[in-house]
Amino acid sequence: MPATDTTGLIAAARAGDAQTLGDLLEGYRNYLRLLAGLEIGRRLQGKVDASDVVQEAFLDAARYFPNFRGTDGPQFMAWLREVLAGTLANQVRRYFGTKARDVRLERNLANDLGNSSVALAGLPAAGGSSPSQHVAKGEQALLVAEALGRLPDDYRTVIVLRHLEGLTFPQVAERMGKTVDSVEKLWLRGLTRLRREYGDAP
Repeated sequence: MPATDTTGLIAAARAGDAQTLGDLLEGYRNYLRLLAGLEIGRRLQGKVDASDVVQEAFLDAARYFPNFRGTDGPQFMAWLREVLAGTLANQVRRYFGTKARDVRLERNLANDLGNSSVALAGLPAAGGSSPSQHVAKGEQALLVAEALGRLPDDYRTVIVLRHLEGLTFPQVAERMGKTVDSVEKLWLRGLTRLRREYGDAP
């Protein structure tokens, strides 16, 4: 989603257009689902579904949108990560049976999500170039997340494990229940497909 479009959508949503707010949030679904999945893997051992967490975060974002003070895409992305961090913190509390709100946990989650977003923007998706040489890092993270969302599951999984979780090929092979050789081949094919999908981004 181009930055100029995001700015216009934010302004329209702020004017009270609920449909526009829904469309605006929908543009970040793959991005947030990917980030949520990483945190769920780290903290909740896969006990929660990333899509459900994102849906809950969207409900929170719609509820708290009047408190959002930003005007552009990068500010909105950062705010959505904070909302997602709060939603994930609630899931952690439910899973571990704690009741009190933990501001430090939310801050740590927000930092983790921000770091994952930076790593996402740095994925070798475009082979040294991007659809626009002037794409901001935040927008690039969004485009890469969209491209990853169009990949077959195995391709997406191997790239996420290797590049975003930082696992070695033997660790990826163990996680996926495959041989190292098959994982390396999957990874190469996945990166080739990711670059193609990213290059086709509008």
